[in-house]
Amino acid sequence: MTQPADALIVVDMQTAFVSGPDAVPGAGQLLDRVGELLDRAREAGAVVVHLQNDGPPGADDEPETPGWELYLPVKPGPREHVVRKPRDDGFDATPLGEILVTAGVRSLAICGVMSEMCVHATAKTALARGYHVLLPHDAHGTYDVPAVHGVSDKIPAQTVSRVAAWSLGDQPENTIPTASVTFAQL
Repeated sequence: MTQPADALIVVDMQTAFVSGPDAVPGAGQLLDRVGELLDRAREAGAVVVHLQNDGPPGADDEPETPGWELYLPVKPGPREHVVRKPRDDGFDATPLGEILVTAGVRSLAICGVMSEMCVHATAKTALARGYHVLLPHDAHGTYDVPAVHGVSDKIPAQTVSRVAAWSLGDQPENTIPTASVTFAQL
């Protein structure tokens, strides 16, 4: 049985990435799985942190543009936070680490977008800081990697996500389904 998570980190579930014609492949299912995790974490009273990427000028996630907005509703309170971040790693130049330490978090589930960028960078730092990390395979996503002539064919998003998780290590918690994630209140 998988260890319960004390916190849920929801990475960059912003309108530009999960809705409309430019959404990541499988955005509907991704939204369902992340929504399930949010419901269970809130019900258990676990810490919830929504990371929100501040993209550069002209990017789809440029601050204060429609694409930058968080897609899923936030329920702000003492156990639910929104943390804006300037780079891929949710711990870099943000209060994320302080929020988790103050709450006594030791185990966390991470979900969201993009698997090989912000999800991976945040999970890697969490592991380096000694957190137990659950990365449900069906609750993070990304885009296809385009073909590069003479290098490789297009790489499907599902493969990119799997490789991103595998590169964190071969722990079974990197390949569990959302349905196996449970939460505990500290």
